[in-house]
Amino acid sequence: MNAAHPDDTAHEEVAALLERGRALATPALKQAVARLAPPMDTIAAYHFGWIDAQGRPADGDGGKSLRPALALLSAEAAGADPAAGVPGAVAVELVHNFSLLHDDLMDGDEQRRHRDTVWKAHGPAQAILVGDALYALALEVILRAGDESAARAARLLTDASRRLIDGQAQDITFEHRERVSVEECREMEGNKTGALLACSAAIGAVLGGADEATAAALLSYGEHLGLAFQAVDDLLGIWGDPRATGKRAWSDLRQRKKSLPVVAALAARNAAADRLTALLTADVKKSREEFDDFGEDEFAVRAALVEEAGGRSWAEAEARRQHDEALAALRGAAALPAGVRHRFEALADFVVVRRK
Repeated sequence: MNAAHPDDTAHEEVAALLERGRALATPALKQAVARLAPPMDTIAAYHFGWIDAQGRPADGDGGKSLRPALALLSAEAAGADPAAGVPGAVAVELVHNFSLLHDDLMDGDEQRRHRDTVWKAHGPAQAILVGDALYALALEVILRAGDESAARAARLLTDASRRLIDGQAQDITFEHRERVSVEECREMEGNKTGALLACSAAIGAVLGGADEATAAALLSYGEHLGLAFQAVDDLLGIWGDPRATGKRAWSDLRQRKKSLPVVAALAARNAAADRLTALLTADVKKSREEFDDFGEDEFAVRAALVEEAGGRSWAEAEARRQHDEALAALRGAAALPAGVRHRFEALADFVVVRRK
């Protein structure tokens, strides 16, 4: 038998971590969701992919389970059993999906994971209610542990949730501004994505009794990992294959998002940046109805200008830079077992090279 290629081995290792996240967290996640009053319980189950729109069992996995995988791994960073991180894994997944339900409605996204979003299938009111319910469940899951570590974990979760909401508010505001700086965009994305990934990377360790230095190092790792994750998402939001992303082509351009590639392109000093600035300045003044009438070729022109101005290459470099910062942050966790450190590094590599 041939020896496995190093890339294949790393892929298998990450796949095993993600599968462990699903296997350990999903039963507890389903138990939490089952406590919701009808019809919120079934609507939440639809959102997670456990049932279809008619209530029949479905084989959706609810996503990649990166956050649960981080939470379980961080419990091991504290020397605890991975199971100690399960409440944290469930809580971060509930908060993440609370944000997705509301984001889909605010952004007008009709598809997620190749299916109708909850607001499209069940109406805006239910999307809001189910999202709120998932957030309440997240705190309940953490606080049911009832010890000092649970209180520390709850503080982590509420801080991350507040920052996540701040980031969403910034994101919406940016859509109606002609100019957004790269630093403003990075701050928004640190709030919207970095905060919850940072929480995911530390919450299991806190539940497992980690010291402050270890928890702080893992928080920093997760923050930079979140910025790398979002940079890749921003690239996929413009150039991702709809068959892989489950969203329409040029998704972020359709929503007038000031994502990293766009903001970096606008900040460039070249002819493509000037042309892009003129187009996007005019777009801000258009109504949503006018903008929705744009043809595919108009979005293709904007995407080409973002790339020509250098926005695509800048975002790719930013993803790599944040990846490197995440790995550097792990040095602050001096007592981290070598095997656990290696798996954190493998997850960081996965975030930057993922394609869907």
